[in-house]
Amino acid sequence: MAPKLCRTSSTVALGNEYQRYIDTDTPTMTRKLVVIGAGPVGCLAAISLAEMGWSVEIYESRSDMRLPSSQAAAQQRSINLAISSRGIAAMQAIDSAAASRFLDNVIPMRGRMIHDSDGNLDSQPYDRNGQCINSIDRALLNQGLLNEALAVKSIRVFFQHKAVSVDFDGRVISVLDASTGEKLERGFDLCIGADGSYSIVRRQLMRVVRMDFQQEYIPHEYIELKIPAGRDNRNNSTFLLDPNHLHIWPRHSFMLIALPNKDKSFTCTLFAPTIEFEKLSHNDQFLPWFRAHFPDALELIGTEGILNSFQQNPRNPLISIKAKPYHYKDRAIILGDAAHTMVPFYGQGLNCGLEDVRILTALLHQGGVDPMTVGDPEAFDLRLAGALSRYSESRHEDLIAINDLAMDNYVEMRHSVTTLSHKLQRIVDNLLFSLTSRTPVTLASLGAFPPDVTFPSETPRGWLPLYTMVTFRPDISYSTARRKVAEQSRVMANIEIVGSVALGVASAGMAWMALFHRTRSHS
Repeated sequence: MAPKLCRTSSTVALGNEYQRYIDTDTPTMTRKLVVIGAGPVGCLAAISLAEMGWSVEIYESRSDMRLPSSQAAAQQRSINLAISSRGIAAMQAIDSAAASRFLDNVIPMRGRMIHDSDGNLDSQPYDRNGQCINSIDRALLNQGLLNEALAVKSIRVFFQHKAVSVDFDGRVISVLDASTGEKLERGFDLCIGADGSYSIVRRQLMRVVRMDFQQEYIPHEYIELKIPAGRDNRNNSTFLLDPNHLHIWPRHSFMLIALPNKDKSFTCTLFAPTIEFEKLSHNDQFLPWFRAHFPDALELIGTEGILNSFQQNPRNPLISIKAKPYHYKDRAIILGDAAHTMVPFYGQGLNCGLEDVRILTALLHQGGVDPMTVGDPEAFDLRLAGALSRYSESRHEDLIAINDLAMDNYVEMRHSVTTLSHKLQRIVDNLLFSLTSRTPVTLASLGAFPPDVTFPSETPRGWLPLYTMVTFRPDISYSTARRKVAEQSRVMANIEIVGSVALGVASAGMAWMALFHRTRSHS
């Protein structure tokens, strides 16, 4: 593109260092963003900043995920995705047309279907207003976002290019071209690390940033199974279970879940303690165990299908990662699993990662960050550095909140959903929700978020169930949701105390009256 007037660089003191920053008018060119990782978060980040005017290059260590060989490998290790209001709101804020196209390929799930040990079913709706979460194949979503990115002229994607190291101060990244074995160096103005739980960019940031970092492998693993499509009376494909539910077989310390697919099959995931899997290393151990705990699911999967999956599909670890900060100066930032890997039990990993992109985009707009620069490798953009710093400061509490909530929800899904106390809590929550929140708030009623707004509802009113706030209210941050539910819990605790005292007083009064009447009858 033609040169454009922007700001030249001058010198400013930053701590003990002298950096150059941009402040006056001079001809400039478009700045370059490199995104490491072509997953959903990386692709959406690329699209967002390209629309703001950046020139974007995406580097992906894997082969093109649209190739049949890549798709076959992905099927062995991918948990189906549940995309809800947060993820949809993020895509709508960045590319509403693309969001609409994705929603044509989802299957709405309006609640949980609990399968107990005796084969009984219990439907538990997610929302009183009929809002739902949506099942979508991970590969389908990723390929769709990749195609959207490739349709943008200012975005280029390089497959089989693995990031090896990053010189953030020199603004140079080293990548290895796996197809040729050649090591390449590429310059950049901003680097976004969206390269997953084992992020190279995060590891490189640790060399230049005093990063707090916590990694935990929980003592549970998962394995993928599949319920095939059935056949109806006309020999057409049909679902063997209700497709508008997320199906759960809770068994206290382990569970099986099933999410529907467009081809009428269900992707199933068996979560269990590692020690439990260790006891099931052979077919003659696994099959009787599965039959004892999930007899109805075994009928649907079939003996041959379950044994094939057990032999061929790997056992996968469950990992939780927390970090801070997420950025370095005006040079780099990490998003998605690279910054906050969480266990999948709240269905928010993808949604949170896509929301990361929306929040970063809003802060870039708030800060007036210009995609044009003089291209001086020593130039320091105060506005960009400020926006990235604000992201680290404001986003951290949210990411810790959802990471912890996801861990807590595992106990709920594998055990609490079957308990009377959980069912009573849902009844009370929904009753108070109905009494204090008469007007439904949905994604449609919220409308499109302004490009420079992060969370419109900083102090939500009324009684709101935690699941509603986390899943269906993208206008409320995760940390606000957790604080509000803590306040509501304190209110409930006080009500219980008052109720107990009142019951005690009433009981004492009744006892005194009975004693009084007996005394009078004897006098």
